[in-house]
Amino acid sequence: MPYFDYNATTPLSLAARDAWLKAHEEAWQNPSSPHRAGVRVGLRLQAAREKVALALGCAAERIVFTGGGTESANGIINHLARTLSADAKVAVNPTEHPCVLAPLGLHFGGDRVVNLPVDANGVVTVDAVKAALTEGEVKAVLVMAANNETGVLQSWEEIAKICRAAGAACICDASQWLGKLPGAGLGMADWMFCAAHKFGGPKGVGFLLRPTAENGFSVRPGGAQEKGQRAGTVDFPGIAAMVAALLDCEQTKVLHESDRVRTREAFEQEITRRLRGVRVAGAGVERLWNTVTLIMPHGENHRWVARLDKCRIEVSTGSACSSGKDAPSHVLAAMGVPGDQARRVIRISAGWETTREEWQELADALVAIAPDLKPADNVISIG
Repeated sequence: MPYFDYNATTPLSLAARDAWLKAHEEAWQNPSSPHRAGVRVGLRLQAAREKVALALGCAAERIVFTGGGTESANGIINHLARTLSADAKVAVNPTEHPCVLAPLGLHFGGDRVVNLPVDANGVVTVDAVKAALTEGEVKAVLVMAANNETGVLQSWEEIAKICRAAGAACICDASQWLGKLPGAGLGMADWMFCAAHKFGGPKGVGFLLRPTAENGFSVRPGGAQEKGQRAGTVDFPGIAAMVAALLDCEQTKVLHESDRVRTREAFEQEITRRLRGVRVAGAGVERLWNTVTLIMPHGENHRWVARLDKCRIEVSTGSACSSGKDAPSHVLAAMGVPGDQARRVIRISAGWETTREEWQELADALVAIAPDLKPADNVISIG
């Protein structure tokens, strides 16, 4: 089946699978153990840390291996809540992932959270960040690198520079960026995090970057893992698989981005030409090469997904973590998309293995099923 839900999760890459199997055969011991076998695994763990640091352009001591994006985000925000002054504010891009917005609301409720304005494409402008930092009350800025629903790219590099100049922490969710675009330079952010299963690694593994001099930080307190920054037993095979997947993307895949952008643009041009009334969210700005969010001309999004599923094509209604909620996407709401239109949205997210023929099959299927989802002339549609 053509799979167009890579932003939700990806299959395990061959590089990751081989690394995972090799680690389970050769390095299954606990790296925290004092015996020689444990020490050898510990050395491999450090080598994995250094490989990630080299790919991102940062010091290896900044890398903390975690259980994934949600754990990382919660740990970072909890740390900010404990260490920032009681009157300090944080500024956030309102199109962030729920794993950021939920703990922010828990730890920084009320007027301590400043929503950065976004334009109609969902972009946080550099001027908006500068304005938020003008008064000196905002001590941390949270802006993701690439949006999980629309694929819209943010100016994370410029934002990191502005935050550094103002003495504010810059926190960047790079979960959708890594593995699709080069990771070099992401170390500019004070804090950055990701999840392995978004770029061909296993589920339940991720990593974050922290400031080198940040003392007292813990992702999950109460244990000796990662120099006391995380509890539990180190999953070295999972970490080895994640690093292999990341390096495979960095070394063999991200250089093909331009070709994939052309493929995505060809699909958008064709579907907007053949299916009257369809629109592409965030069409006016740079987006991930793999992501297309379509606002369909009619029909509720779950019906489109179900009909495509019968055609053996898999797409999504939006963020997988929000698929069980009835409310329209908070991302589209921040972009000014009315609720009735947001309920007609489908998210298409391809992978490196997705072929031009599969994009064409998707376009043909959308055009073919559209008449069946159009309400009858004597029926008033409310969504």
